[in-house]
Amino acid sequence: MAFRIHDSVVRGEIDNRTKGMVHGKVWVVGRTEPVVLELRGNAWPDLAGCLLTFTNPLKLIAHQHLDSLHPTQHGSIGDLTASRKVRVFDVPLEEALVMIRRKEKPPEHMANCLYLEWFSDYNGRVVIESADYELTISAPEWRLSPEDEAERAKQAAAGMADFTGKLSEAIEKHQRGQKDPEQEWDEHDYEKFLKESDARTDKYAELLDKYGDSDEAEATIAREMGWDRNEEENEQLSVEEINAIFESAADEPPPEPDPHREGIDWVRTADGDLCHPLQHRCSESALKFHQHAEKLGLEEMNDKDLDQFIFELQTTSAKLAGALNGIAHGEGFRDAAFTVAYLKRALDHLHKSQSGLEAIAQKKLLPEIVFMEARKELFEIREDIIRLMDEFRGRN
Repeated sequence: MAFRIHDSVVRGEIDNRTKGMVHGKVWVVGRTEPVVLELRGNAWPDLAGCLLTFTNPLKLIAHQHLDSLHPTQHGSIGDLTASRKVRVFDVPLEEALVMIRRKEKPPEHMANCLYLEWFSDYNGRVVIESADYELTISAPEWRLSPEDEAERAKQAAAGMADFTGKLSEAIEKHQRGQKDPEQEWDEHDYEKFLKESDARTDKYAELLDKYGDSDEAEATIAREMGWDRNEEENEQLSVEEINAIFESAADEPPPEPDPHREGIDWVRTADGDLCHPLQHRCSESALKFHQHAEKLGLEEMNDKDLDQFIFELQTTSAKLAGALNGIAHGEGFRDAAFTVAYLKRALDHLHKSQSGLEAIAQKKLLPEIVFMEARKELFEIREDIIRLMDEFRGRN
């Protein structure tokens, strides 16, 4: 995904007073020296020829990977403007989300948004986007001619095309050497397939982030993804057919799990949902340790190791759901090799969580009793994942 750093920005400046070059400085949380921008190209007409200065009045939140942001950003411009139109809620975000969950429409208005996008030789696509920054824009020292504007748009599109081209290369890399779907696959074949799926998802998410979800955007995204829209439209069901399928499914009672497998293949949560016992345990653990951090006020520290410990444990839970919750819902076992490949992904995220936990132990952020409980919990979850992997390997 794009390297979005708006929450980490303290202040900055973008200088396009020299035609054909954008110079800039961006001060981010945790660094005394600014990130320096040296970019080829021009800004949109509202910023072309101008010096823009901006300040972030909101609470600073360090990006999880901010350390990897190169101190000198060489590359080319994307879209640089202070007049991108966005919808802004008239109520706090938390209140807006509550209203949306109640199927209510939060009050909102259209506003100008600062949108700074560039394509870095070091960090790929970097974006600063906010409707809350305080801006000052100088009078322009020159203006874009129609020919200049056409060239600017062409250069921005070329930057995005080059960036998405690299994402396409990642997809093709994982496609190479894959077996024919009609052949028998082992866990390693499924790992390759899942990596390709990740790369394809990354590309789609990047395109959706860039272009949005309008009809025009959908056409652009379909073209970039290589989808045949005419073929898709021919295969699509009518609205009536889709409604009939949903109505039929709604009338069907959910399958009842095997009572003899309770606690082995499934448990019922407090909300009445079915899930695999290991996934439920991991999910509850992630929630518990997140609440511990909140009570201790550790979230205010924006500690990357603490974030890694909790986030990767949450991700482990999500991967376990993908691997095991079909079993909990009585849908039977998927291909055993596929399940092992998926469990490997969960294990990888768990190892990252363990690494984060050990790092915060050195800082003594958690009370010793909480740290020891977390270490024991993660170790036992790891043992259960490995046990399940061995069990599924035995089914091949």
